Amino acid sequence: MSVSAPTFPVSLPAVPETAGTLTLTDEARQAMVDHALAGLPNEACGLFSGTVGGTTVDAFHPMANAAASREIYLLDGQEQLEVERAVDEAGRAVLGVMHSHTYTEAYPSPTDVDDASRSDPLGIWFFVIVTLKDPDPAVRAYRILDGEITEVRVATRPG
Repeated sequence: MSVSAPTFPVSLPAVPETAGTLTLTDEARQAMVDHALAGLPNEACGLFSGTVGGTTVDAFHPMANAAASREIYLLDGQEQLEVERAVDEAGRAVLGVMHSHTYTEAYPSPTDVDDASRSDPLGIWFFVIVTLKDPDPAVRAYRILDGEITEVRVATRPG
């Protein structure tokens, strides 16, 4: 299911079976949530990785939010290069970017969609959003291509 960026508030649709699945190890998921919580009151961000060509995330690489904002995130260019170099040297692949929403749903904002168009113009990466809107953080994942947002199922496994 592909939809254009919404205006908020938004009611999130169910994820269709055909959208695919991004699998997070328990450790990677917990590291994302912990980093999001530690970043409060600002949004937190980082990259995540797995095997080349895979859809299982087994490593999260927390990064500083260079924007230091509760409404947007910005990956530091130098830090991003360092993470990507380390992942490449390990024979692995960066699979996407995670960021948190401190008070809104785990759905890409218009700013997120614009950022995705610039940072991932081919729509290869997964975009994981951790929302801290409710007491129990929620994790959702998307692919974004040409302004179209496609939600991807999130599964967890031990590891």
